[in-house]
Amino acid sequence: MNTPSRQIGGTVAAAADEADLATRVGQVDWSGVTDEVDAHGCALTPRLLGPAECAELSALYEETWRFRSTVDMARYRFGSGQYRYFDSPFPEPVRQLRQAFYPRLLPIARDWAAKLGRSAPWPDTLDEWLEMCHAAGQTKPTPILLRYRQGDWNALHRDLYGDLVFPLQVVIGLDEPGVDHTGGEFLMVEQRPRAQSRGTSTLLRQGHGLVFTTRDRPVESARGWSAAPVRHGVSTVRSGIRHTLGLVFHDAA
Repeated sequence: MNTPSRQIGGTVAAAADEADLATRVGQVDWSGVTDEVDAHGCALTPRLLGPAECAELSALYEETWRFRSTVDMARYRFGSGQYRYFDSPFPEPVRQLRQAFYPRLLPIARDWAAKLGRSAPWPDTLDEWLEMCHAAGQTKPTPILLRYRQGDWNALHRDLYGDLVFPLQVVIGLDEPGVDHTGGEFLMVEQRPRAQSRGTSTLLRQGHGLVFTTRDRPVESARGWSAAPVRHGVSTVRSGIRHTLGLVFHDAA
């Protein structure tokens, strides 16, 4: 039996040149993203991937050998739909995007830890951080490709996976709202200290990223900084199909 090659198709590999992807992420207005994430717990980026790159990443969903696990959300009462965790080694665009985002998110993570009086265990590089995860028994890769069809949705949740957690993550839209699907907005609900919860709905355009909090974020009050728990999910897809790429920066136990 022939074993499939671990190399992603040439067109994607060429389009997603490592320096080019790192440049795209680097050109994001990170000062603006930081302000938005500090204020609201999430922030959109400009377009990072072109339509052809998005389409080729979506097409990987059918190449089941690339994934370590497939989750049917209805089976576990997570909602409705399906997602797959990439196995290692990752397709180059996935690896490169994860590497490019980590150092940009790190200053926010460290600032939040300082405000909340928590330790900031995250080293300067993603590879060092993942080595720490693996030493703690969190060895399963967490980059994820999600697929929603008409009627599918994702329940509010948090992607923790173990004791070691990076406090921010990124989701990238691979289909165009209003063209490939309707509905399917990204949802976030923040439990505010001594107040009612606040909800946020974001329309994720094709190729754009959304930076958002993994577990909680610091909010300021008269008593100082408090941790506001945050959960995220996806509203019901009304028609069509919706793919997204999820980048979590800690591995799973």
